[in-house]
Amino acid sequence: MSKANDIKVKELKPVFTPEQIAARIQELAAEINAEYGDEPMVAVCVLKGGFMFFSDLVRFLHNKNLELDFVRLSSYGKGSSSSKHVIFSKDVEIDICGKHVLIVEDIVDSGHSMRFLLGQFAARKARSLRLAALVDKDERREVDVKVDFAGFKLNQGFIVGYGLDYAEHYRMLPGVFEVIPE
Repeated sequence: MSKANDIKVKELKPVFTPEQIAARIQELAAEINAEYGDEPMVAVCVLKGGFMFFSDLVRFLHNKNLELDFVRLSSYGKGSSSSKHVIFSKDVEIDICGKHVLIVEDIVDSGHSMRFLLGQFAARKARSLRLAALVDKDERREVDVKVDFAGFKLNQGFIVGYGLDYAEHYRMLPGVFEVIPE
């Protein structure tokens, strides 16, 4: 079908439809709204993968004291398995000291990247730190990281779409798909 990073992709099998994602995001936003009210809060998007989820989620957050910011982390490079080496290439520009911080990530699996980021933000004295992820693959967790607001739980499969990529391909797909190799 197509080729990314010299591994041939036979098929993209649907896992979560755009409609399922949209409905779940509204439910997550309601939970987040109930949790924070109008407390000073910073929602931090983890680039690149989290951008679609973040964009859709923050539109449903009603916090009048909400600020938005972005970080960029990577641990995959151009492959399909996470490494324990985290590259922190873009930091937040907003002072998070004394504010609630909601980290918005596409997928949490091994947990190494999120443990790193949570440690960075804890050192800056955020009032609280919580994590929202479109997909929580907790069976792959190698370090203790809790996803406070999980869109979907998934046990297996390498997924793409809705911001999630495979070697920088497939981010633009409106749903989430499992990559079936040839």
